[in-house]
Amino acid sequence: MTGDEAEVGRVLQICNACRYCEGFCAAFPAMTRRLEFGKSDVHYLANLCHNCGACLHACQYAPPHEFVVNVPQAMAKVRLSTYSEYAWPPALGKLYQRNGLTLTVALALGLALFLLLGAATNGSLWGSREGSFYAIFPHNLMVSLFAPIFVFAVLALGIGVRRFWRSERPAAVSSDAVVEAARDVLCLQYLDGGHRDGCNDENDRFTQRRRLFHHFTFYGFLLCFAATSVATLYHYLFALSAPYGYGSLPKLLGIAGGVALVIGTSGLFWLNLRRHALQQDPAQRPMDRGFIALLFLTAASGLVLMLVKQTSALPLALCVHLGAVMALFLTLPYGKFAHGIYRSAALLKWSIERRQPNPLQLGDE
Repeated sequence: MTGDEAEVGRVLQICNACRYCEGFCAAFPAMTRRLEFGKSDVHYLANLCHNCGACLHACQYAPPHEFVVNVPQAMAKVRLSTYSEYAWPPALGKLYQRNGLTLTVALALGLALFLLLGAATNGSLWGSREGSFYAIFPHNLMVSLFAPIFVFAVLALGIGVRRFWRSERPAAVSSDAVVEAARDVLCLQYLDGGHRDGCNDENDRFTQRRRLFHHFTFYGFLLCFAATSVATLYHYLFALSAPYGYGSLPKLLGIAGGVALVIGTSGLFWLNLRRHALQQDPAQRPMDRGFIALLFLTAASGLVLMLVKQTSALPLALCVHLGAVMALFLTLPYGKFAHGIYRSAALLKWSIERRQPNPLQLGDE
C-alpha cells in the first residue's frame, strides 16, 4: 500500500477501537465489519466518506493529540489515489495529480479551437447570424466533435468504476439495495455527519450550506444534461431544430439548470475558500477549484449565450460556451467529477453489505 493508504489503515484501527463516531455516516459502521484494512477496503471506505468534518470535530485524538487522527483529510488523499489507481486508460491516471494544469490547458485549447473555427467559418466573430447556432457551426460538425469526447468520457469512467467495483467483490445486487443507494445519492444522505444540522463549517458550527450548494450543483448539472438530451430528441425524432423558444422544454430545462449551476458552484467555491485546512487535502485544492470554476463558466456562458443570441456577439459567445463544454467533458474522467461516480458505487456497495450477516458476529451465538 502507499503511504496515504497505510495512514488510513492506521487511523481506522484507532477508530475501530474507539467507535465514538460509529453513528456519524456509512463509513464507520462499514469499518466495524472489518478487523484489518487491506488496499481495497481502504479505497472503499474512503469513497464512503463525504468529508463532512463531523468526525474530526468530535474526535478526542484529532490534532494536536499525538495520535493525529484526521479521518477527513486521510480519506481525501486516498480518494485521489482511487481515481488514479482505477483510471482508464491506466497511463492517464496521473492526470488526476496534475488536474489544475490539465483543466487550464484543455480549456484554453477548447476555446482556441472554437474561436478559430468561428473565424474560419464566418470570416468574423462579430457577424450577425440571426440567432442561429447552426449558421455558425453546422450541426453535423458539432456532433462530430462532441460525440467522440462524450463517448470516451462515459467509457473511461465506466471502466474505472467497474474496476473499483470488482476489487471488493460485493454480493449480488438486490432491488432494495439499489433503491436505498439511489436515495442516499439523490438526497446527499451523509452530508450531515450523522446529525440533522449538516456539516461542520470552519468554526465548528453545523450548517446546511454545503449540502444546499451541492444540491444546486448536482441537480443543475442534471437539468442541463436533460435539456441537451431533449433537444437531441427534438432534432432527430421530430425534425425540430434549434433555436427553441423560451417556452420550449429544452429552454426551460436549460435555464433552470444554468441558474442552479451558477448558484451552486458560486456557493461551493466560497465554502472551499473558507474551509478549515484540516478538513481537506490542501494538495487537491487546484483540482477542486478548477472543476468548480469550469462548471461555473459552462453554466454562465450558456446563460449569456441565450441573452445575446439575437446580437452580433453571438459567434463569440457561442465559441466561449462550446469551448467550456468541450473542456469540461475532456476532463470529466480525470477530474473532480469522478468523486460522484465512485461515491455512488461505494454507497451501493454499502447498501448491499449491510444486508449481509456481519462476519465478525457469526461466532457469537
